[in-house]
Amino acid sequence: MEWRDTGIVLATRKFGETSVILDTLTQNHGRHSGVVRGGTSRKYRPMLQAGSIIDVTWRARLDDHLGSFRVDLVKSRSWAIEDRTALAALSAITTLLLRVLPERDPAAELYDLTNVVLETLAIPDALAVGYFHWEMFILSHLGFGLDLSQCAVTGQTQDLVYVSPKSGRAVSHHGAGEWADKLLPLPNIAKGFGASVSDAIEGLKLTQFFLETRVVPDLGLESLPQSRQRFIETLEKLTTNSNRI
Repeated sequence: MEWRDTGIVLATRKFGETSVILDTLTQNHGRHSGVVRGGTSRKYRPMLQAGSIIDVTWRARLDDHLGSFRVDLVKSRSWAIEDRTALAALSAITTLLLRVLPERDPAAELYDLTNVVLETLAIPDALAVGYFHWEMFILSHLGFGLDLSQCAVTGQTQDLVYVSPKSGRAVSHHGAGEWADKLLPLPNIAKGFGASVSDAIEGLKLTQFFLETRVVPDLGLESLPQSRQRFIETLEKLTTNSNRI
């Protein structure tokens, strides 16, 4: 068995004396693992940094075997190690993918969107907003997409201000009635407005609720990765520092 693809490095872990097991999100073969022989060497260490784009060739005797990778660097993002916000985002993205994405499940659109977000690592506002939309897509990809197009009660498309915690559907002010205090607020960024770090932070409260109440129990997880919360805390510090100026 053999195939060639492009992938985003998610993580590596040591395998034997000189090799590593590489986890990568590939464009056409989903999240995939394989052994990189000599992966701890000077040659491979720079190209196997999280977030890097690599050209990978996977080989195995049978399709369900771990197999091995031959890798070549396409684009490095090792500079992110020196940028606190970029590194926090990179860690949140890679660990969340490792935690929730089934292995070998085709995810071409998710690969493309992940790459788009990673391209904004040096631009905090674009990164924060892109990350929010990325988490919204993660929910949809896993079968828990939110329907925010119209009110679940009245069918109207205007004055949408809430989200039902049960159905994940939008609810208008009129449709909420006496149940308003039981509903989640619908952030502006989820309605297509707002493009700041603060807007993204509000939006991430919404995605966090559904990640914790739908994805975590459905996959039998204990919790979301701590790196996600650290990224949000990093974004909050950005807004605090901005307000002091």
